[in-house]
Amino acid sequence: MSESSFEPGNDRYGSQNSKSKRGKKKSFAQELVSTFLYIIVITGIFVGIRTFLFAPVSVEGDSMNPTLEHEDRLLLNKVSSVDRFDIIVFPAPEDPDKQYIKRVIGVPGDQIDYRNQEMYVNNELIDESYVDLTQESDEVSAYYNGDFSLPSLQGVEAVPEGMLFVLGDNRINSKDSRSFGFVEAETVIGETSLRIWPLNRIGSVD
Repeated sequence: MSESSFEPGNDRYGSQNSKSKRGKKKSFAQELVSTFLYIIVITGIFVGIRTFLFAPVSVEGDSMNPTLEHEDRLLLNKVSSVDRFDIIVFPAPEDPDKQYIKRVIGVPGDQIDYRNQEMYVNNELIDESYVDLTQESDEVSAYYNGDFSLPSLQGVEAVPEGMLFVLGDNRINSKDSRSFGFVEAETVIGETSLRIWPLNRIGSVD
C-alpha cells in the first residue's frame, strides 16, 4: 500500500485561502490610502478656493451702514476686477494685520469733489443712494462730513495710477481715504457683492 505524503505548502486549498486573506488585507490597505488621498485632494481644493478665489468675510463696526451692518457675513471674490463703487476689502494702511471694508469712489484718473453733501466724480453729480444722513442734523453732517477735494486732502488733482480713493457709506463714522489717503490697488484682497448672513438678509449687496 502506498502512502501519500502531506506538505502544507503544497495544499492547493490552503494556498487559495492564504491568497484570499492577503487579497483582503491588500484591498483594505488600498481603500485606506485612497480615502486618505481623497481627503488630501478635497482639502487642497477647499484651501485653494479660499486662498485664490472666494472666502467668507465678517463685517466689524458700523462704517458701512446702512449698506452693511456689524457682523454681516459676505462672500469675498478674490479674482474679480475692481471698479468704481465696488465694495472692497484691503489691509488697514495703519495696521496691516487688520482689514477694512469700504466703497471705491475714485479710480486712477478720477477727480473727486464733495460739496454741500453731494459727491462729484469728474464733475458729474453722483447719486449716492447708499448713504443715509437723514438721522443726522445739518450741523453734525457739516462737521463730520464736510466738503473736501483731492487737492485739499492729498494735494493732487486726480487719483494717481495704481491707487484707489475709498469711503465708508456711513460718512459720519468712517475712517477712510479722507484720513489715511489712497489705497494701493495691488493690496486689495477682493471685492464683495453677496451677503451670506444673516439668513433674513441673504442676497446681493447693492
